[in-house]
Amino acid sequence: MREPVDVLICGAGATGLTLAIDLARRGVRFALIEKLHSPFLGSRGKGIQPRTQEVFEDLGILDRVMAAGGNYPTIRKYAPDGSYMDQELTSVAEPRPAEPYWLPLMIPQFKTEAVLRERLIELGYAPEFGIELIATVDRGDGVKAILATPDGEQTLQTRYLVGADGGRSFVRSTLGIGFPGKTLGVRAIVADVVLDGLRRDLWHQFNGGDSGPLSICPLAGTDLFQIQAPVPLEGDIDLSAAALTERIALHTGRTDITVHSVAWSSSYSMNARLADRYREGPVFLVGDAAHVHPPTGGQGLNTSVQDAYNLGWKLAAVLAGAPETLLETYEAERRPVAADVLGLSTRLLAGFKAGDNRRPREVQQLDIGYHHSPLSLPSQAAESGLAPGDRAPDAIMRGAGGRTARLFHLFKGTHWTLLVNGPSNFAPRAGMHIHVIGPGSEIEDHLGQFAQFYSLGEGSAVLVRPDGYLAGFFTKDDAVALDGYLARYTCSSS
Repeated sequence: MREPVDVLICGAGATGLTLAIDLARRGVRFALIEKLHSPFLGSRGKGIQPRTQEVFEDLGILDRVMAAGGNYPTIRKYAPDGSYMDQELTSVAEPRPAEPYWLPLMIPQFKTEAVLRERLIELGYAPEFGIELIATVDRGDGVKAILATPDGEQTLQTRYLVGADGGRSFVRSTLGIGFPGKTLGVRAIVADVVLDGLRRDLWHQFNGGDSGPLSICPLAGTDLFQIQAPVPLEGDIDLSAAALTERIALHTGRTDITVHSVAWSSSYSMNARLADRYREGPVFLVGDAAHVHPPTGGQGLNTSVQDAYNLGWKLAAVLAGAPETLLETYEAERRPVAADVLGLSTRLLAGFKAGDNRRPREVQQLDIGYHHSPLSLPSQAAESGLAPGDRAPDAIMRGAGGRTARLFHLFKGTHWTLLVNGPSNFAPRAGMHIHVIGPGSEIEDHLGQFAQFYSLGEGSAVLVRPDGYLAGFFTKDDAVALDGYLARYTCSSS
């Protein structure tokens, strides 16, 4: 019998690690288990979108992730006759203070997960590899988990169980939750290889004629290339270095490209599926356990990380005394997002088949919001067009000591944030930071960005959730309304 925990996370990929980090910094007792005996070694989810970069900044790992990866290269598209044209993956926009990250970051998944594990260790925890969940028993006040370990079967009592165990989720199947959707009729290979014969500053995409398309992308932060290509729906696929060299020659008509070694490889069928529900009592689904996407657009890992980021602060709040109803907002907010992302990824797959690799703004995930969430307080929207449920924009300001300040730095951490335009009647609350913005206040809006983005009246305020979304707007006379909102969804008191 293991020591009981408040949360058991099943699956130590990027999703489970993100949730573990968020719980660790909030002081929650948890265990993170992974049935594999060692970390995942592949590049599968290699794109980190701008919104996920904001999440990683809050978790304290963005600089490390950026250092371990790099920008996406220009795409070079080759025709069967050997001619080519170059295309940027995304339209390069000028950075805006409200959106400090505007380009996707490329980093192989195994490097992202290594950074996440390092951060978790700093917080005093580590994933347990070679531990498999084999049965669960609902105890009314939580879950009894039966674990297969190198030392034999063990039991662990947990108040909440989170399935972050992938598309073939044992947790989901144990709950009997349906996973409807469709297989998209596309089977593909992906392989991380060492090769020569191609430049590393280009993403090489070959039309291949009758042989079909083939993509060879240099993996930022490594000496590897990632090979991707469709393959027949049935039959064994040889993914040895020699076989991949032959496949490249078949698709490209070139004999100067040689694969020397294979670091990791896989074949898979593309699916688009969404779980019927994300929760069954004390058990939750996150990431691929709740939704699977085709890889086009780099949405899967990013959506999964943000599932964990959404659930983490809510679990911690309820464990600290907030009303249990807060946990009902997880599915209400995240399942519609996954449904939209499934549609986007499928549309991008159709475009990819037609030779269009461009990625629209939607892939950045900066416009995702929770307007219909119970947590979005009905109120008059700000004149800027912001509304409860929107992502809170960043802004550059100046502290009282003259130093540069950013709103994202004020949001960073585990708290709620109240931004107030000048003097007001709002009082401090446990778990909420108040920042007064205006001339002679702790923060000055010397560039006018806060006023432009938020458009608050004098003495008015906006409440920002722990995950960086707007909860509601309050006039200077709305202190009672603010207290009522916090009483419903937090454990704060005067």
